[in-house]
Amino acid sequence: MTNVKFFLSAASALGMTASLAHADPALMFDLGGKFDKSFNEAAYNGAERWRAETGGSYREIEMQAAAQRVQFARRLAEAGSNPVVVMGFQNAPTLEEVAPDYPDTSFVLIDAVVDLPNVRSVIFAEHEGSYLVGMLAAMANESGTISFVGGMEIPLIAAFACGYAQGAKAVNPDINVIVNYTGDTPAAWNDPVRGGEIARAQISQGSDVVFAAAGGTGLGVLQAAEDAGVFSIGVDSNQNYLHPGSVLTSMLKLVDQAVYDAFMEGPGLETGVVVMDLAAGGVGYSIDEHNEHLISAEMQEAVEAAKAAIIAGELSVHDYRTDSVCPAF
Repeated sequence: MTNVKFFLSAASALGMTASLAHADPALMFDLGGKFDKSFNEAAYNGAERWRAETGGSYREIEMQAAAQRVQFARRLAEAGSNPVVVMGFQNAPTLEEVAPDYPDTSFVLIDAVVDLPNVRSVIFAEHEGSYLVGMLAAMANESGTISFVGGMEIPLIAAFACGYAQGAKAVNPDINVIVNYTGDTPAAWNDPVRGGEIARAQISQGSDVVFAAAGGTGLGVLQAAEDAGVFSIGVDSNQNYLHPGSVLTSMLKLVDQAVYDAFMEGPGLETGVVVMDLAAGGVGYSIDEHNEHLISAEMQEAVEAAKAAIIAGELSVHDYRTDSVCPAF
């Protein structure tokens, strides 16, 4: 049995049937689970913010297997959902197949580009946000070594690693940056046990700050860092609260804003490519009550100066996706 979940304001079967006639928006989560406390959960939070503000209803589907991608996207379109927000770069082929069959439905793809007239492609400058947290990692570092745990070894995640290393080496050119990936299949996004194993191996090599960009797998990284008494860095959502005092900061990727914006615009939203970079407020780093004692005024001042320089075009951060030779390694 497939695991299909719909969020609808109506509780009765009659209400559900009636709602299909309306252009409710929809959200299709990627593998890893809605409550991964990272990428998917950020999308959920954006949808819930829209629901709370508008009183509207939306549909949602959680996949359990990659084979469900096309089936579930079609199901949402057939139900009349509009727009349909689809999460994850691995759904680019999904929309290339499905979107042409529903020309009156607006689709939004998060994390990849599909060049079709009814698709908005939202991509993020992860390398810019990672540069900033790399600076913070180097400023908090005492051992001379920091590390990175990625999910799948793909250009998108390598862009996180490259930006992180660039930011760290801008602070300390001699710092050692260890990089490892969890796997080469979608299971890499939801294996916290393996994430913890990799983090512990990196810590045994001297890393005292570990940045995880691995979806649900990163939860094991954050736990391993706290257990070892070193810092971790969260990703996508603000994960500072998960291990207060141990999570140095989180590299924010405002997936929630992208989903919220799409739901607010509704059917017929503007399509094309939307770039969520530092200048657009699409990426950043988090400081709150859980980590503010870890980030000194001097650290924040240095990072804010770098942020301003990147936005102004005075500082360029290498994007691994456009050139796979990372200058930091």
